[in-house]
Amino acid sequence: MNAPARVRRAPVDRVGPLTFTRLKWTSFFHSIVYLSLIACALAGLAGPTLVLGWTHGILWIAMSMACILAVRLRVIPFRVGIAVAVLGGLGPFIGSYEFVREQGRRVRDPSATAALE
Repeated sequence: MNAPARVRRAPVDRVGPLTFTRLKWTSFFHSIVYLSLIACALAGLAGPTLVLGWTHGILWIAMSMACILAVRLRVIPFRVGIAVAVLGGLGPFIGSYEFVREQGRRVRDPSATAALE
């Protein structure tokens, strides 16, 4: 008996409140928090380093879960999801870069996805 053929769905730009643009800007915010964490740690500021460290950790977990769901719903490609969920704990700049790269791809090939917000 043959397995049923998988239907390929076209990528979408949004599913409910989960949108490419919201994820992209949250990734940028996460990168700013991480850069601030590094600066405060190098400056020896214990209080801000603690707060920014926790913020980075919580943001990374939330972004990872959101991006895994967004990959499953085809809001973002697998490559962007991996960049955020796997590499984002060490440096969220990679995820932000992948969002910029994906946005450029979507602008060059508008038939691949719905128009960006």
